[in-house]
Amino acid sequence: MATIAQRDVTEWLQAWSDGDRSALDKLVPVVHAELHRIAHHYMNLERKDHVLQTTALVNEAYLRLVESRQQHWRNRAHFFAISAQVMRQILVDFARSRHSRKRGGKTQQVTLHEAQFLSDEKGIDLIALNDALDALAAFDKRKSRVVELRFFGGLGMEDIAEVLKVARSTVILDLRFAKAWLGRELRRK
Repeated sequence: MATIAQRDVTEWLQAWSDGDRSALDKLVPVVHAELHRIAHHYMNLERKDHVLQTTALVNEAYLRLVESRQQHWRNRAHFFAISAQVMRQILVDFARSRHSRKRGGKTQQVTLHEAQFLSDEKGIDLIALNDALDALAAFDKRKSRVVELRFFGGLGMEDIAEVLKVARSTVILDLRFAKAWLGRELRRK
């Protein structure tokens, strides 16, 4: 995405929101590449024998985003923030489906710190992480969104600050607090 200005992506997203189909044609290659990068990050955290592949995750997320007619994209960061939510939901739905079929199949639980920073760890318990994020959201929605945007969206601190309309330093403090809070929650389970 380095060769395409972020401003161009924002303009195309806004034009697409306003019904310009040619803007979508310009967006597809750029957005697809970024979604693939984010999805690849998640899939690297999964078991090696995971049946959901990176391309399938990207395609499912892309379809859900394109079908979302009520969405008005403010900018690139907003688009990828919503993409993070969509990918999180796809992965959690897939994990829930897999667990319901296995009826109690064992999963490996890891801390948020391990999940986010040790990409060689496989088989994150996405259901436990999702439940912990939901509990954090009940306590402090913004801190939960920071984790979601960072972990599931792959957004940098600047983009997260832009999406949430807060200072970068606030994002850093929120992430530090959220990691500690979620780590405690995940250890309890």
